[in-house]
Amino acid sequence: MATSPQTLSLDHRRLVAAWAADCAENVLDIFEDAVPDDGRVRASIQQARSFAAGDLDVAEAVKRRGGDAGAAAREAPTPASRAAAYAAEQAAAVAHMGAHALGAAGYAAKASALDVGGDDDVARAEARGQVAAMTEAVVHALSGLPPLGENRAGPLGPGRLSGGHVGVAIRAIQELLNGH
Repeated sequence: MATSPQTLSLDHRRLVAAWAADCAENVLDIFEDAVPDDGRVRASIQQARSFAAGDLDVAEAVKRRGGDAGAAAREAPTPASRAAAYAAEQAAAVAHMGAHALGAAGYAAKASALDVGGDDDVARAEARGQVAAMTEAVVHALSGLPPLGENRAGPLGPGRLSGGHVGVAIRAIQELLNGH
């Protein structure tokens, strides 16, 4: 069975998981302001960090995959808080497939955009900040991913990540990475 180009090596997944956790953590307050007593999103970000640090084995990380944050997202009271929770779910899912790192960044950008009225320019600005925060190693790892919408063998295929603010942000990130 061939591996998807969206998977990335284990070392690269650990590397980009830390960046994805940073992206999700940047919008954690949006979720926690809406649902102050729900620790599931914060726990999923910590799961991504534990995986990145090598403290969580890949099989266990894949088994968990941020499902608690996904459940929190489905119960979130506002679109912005829902997007912030999905950012954490995507960050935790990096253990399974590295392309989820871009999903974390995209959902974080969506949360930021929705939090201030839903402007694509906010999502693009968030994407620029996320790229500026990347190490060269993260740039290298994420630059090898296929363009959004062109490869069906993972989350970057046509679907959930390719539309709206999430898609705008991921496309902006990939354009910036191509110019790097």
